[in-house]
Amino acid sequence: MKAVKTLVALAITALGCTAALADINIGVSLSLTGPGSGLGIPMQNQLKLFPSTIAGEKVNLIILDDASDPGKGAANARRFVTEDKVDLIIGSCLTPVAAAMTPVVTEAKTVQLAASPVGVPPGADHWMFRLPQGNDVMAHAMVEHMKKQGIKSIGFLGYTDAYGELWLKAITPLAEKAGMKVLAVERFARADTSVTPQALKLSSANPDAILVVASGSGAAMPHKAIVERGYKGKIYQTHAAATPDLVRIGGKDVEGSFVVSGPAVIAEQLPEAHPSKKLAVDFVTNYEKLMGPGTRNQFAGHSYDAAIALNKAVPIALKSGKPGTPEFRAGLRDAFETMGRTVFSHGVMNWTKEDHWGYTNETGVMLKVVDGKFKVE
Repeated sequence: MKAVKTLVALAITALGCTAALADINIGVSLSLTGPGSGLGIPMQNQLKLFPSTIAGEKVNLIILDDASDPGKGAANARRFVTEDKVDLIIGSCLTPVAAAMTPVVTEAKTVQLAASPVGVPPGADHWMFRLPQGNDVMAHAMVEHMKKQGIKSIGFLGYTDAYGELWLKAITPLAEKAGMKVLAVERFARADTSVTPQALKLSSANPDAILVVASGSGAAMPHKAIVERGYKGKIYQTHAAATPDLVRIGGKDVEGSFVVSGPAVIAEQLPEAHPSKKLAVDFVTNYEKLMGPGTRNQFAGHSYDAAIALNKAVPIALKSGKPGTPEFRAGLRDAFETMGRTVFSHGVMNWTKEDHWGYTNETGVMLKVVDGKFKVE
């Protein structure tokens, strides 16, 4: 496995230096290759802007490619806790990979900031906190939008893995409560290159709207297949598809579609009173200064928000112990649960002992693809 090891610093230090005991070491497992690379690479790009110090302690990032594979993600997590002795793990950007990492971090009593909306059995997220919005929160925004559109029936086309299953569980009861019926459910694997049979079945069912549950560049293929089968209804996408890849690959076929998103990717369009406006603008301004105009990305925003969370939690954790110690790691976990209302570029976060998702129902923003760009609905 190819490893990318990055020491983030304002000044370039000697390559031969080793981390001092007081350094805060952070392991980062991202999908830099494979189907999830459209999510992992933007996160890695944003990490180039990660703070070099937090609360006076030097920060070292150790970045590994999990290749969009759950087994490699788990192996990365194992290396982080056994060899690198990290204080915190960020990752992965894919739900199945993040889920595979969680048992490892739990055993090692090391905090995991998951960069995907991963679901685990009750109580299994004791050491895991989510940076993205939960599916329930985003499904709430989507169903409210569907109500305004007069939607009465829905078709579902989603991944066969945990991300697809969690979205199906989130959208179904909310839709039913709103008087909508899920007429047909079709699934496909992330590695599939065609969904023609599924698209035909959904088009034949002719629901008022079809929800596509996929991520990054992989969200365009099923969307195009539905359109090519002659479907004329409304098409919705989840927040994992709120990336430039959707419109770049989808082209004219995704025009007029609706995508639920966090506020970061449409920073300038947020009302001035929105609590995330200032931070969202700061995120996109600096990210696009680094990567170029139009490169903003939902997942890059999660890397930005990880720094915000750590800037607030680390000073609290340092009261419990020095970086590199079990006391510091436990202090970090406790700090995330008690740091209170914290504004992210992606909304307002308030992790608690009972809730390691944190976002409220006001978080989701509905976007429409207009002339190849996302516009707030």
